[in-house]
Amino acid sequence: MSNHGSNLQLSNDEIAASFAGGHWAEQFPPVLDIERAAKLAIVPQATIYDWNSRGLLTSCATKVGKYVRIYRDRFLKVLFNEGLGRVK
Repeated sequence: MSNHGSNLQLSNDEIAASFAGGHWAEQFPPVLDIERAAKLAIVPQATIYDWNSRGLLTSCATKVGKYVRIYRDRFLKVLFNEGLGRVK
């Protein structure tokens, strides 16, 4: 997933406003598991595992025991602002 040619850059305020309350805030808390991250990005869970194993989520994910936890706001910035078309 890459943002080739896109000028879309989400601001911190835009991200915060999206999760300020209601359905989105309940469904997607600040720290996500793989399942919720996949739902948020509208991709299969296997894609999130792949991105993580390729090092594409290092700025927004960490391993807690055997589980991957993803910081929602940073994840959205990676998706929309940085893109995922390259391994860092």
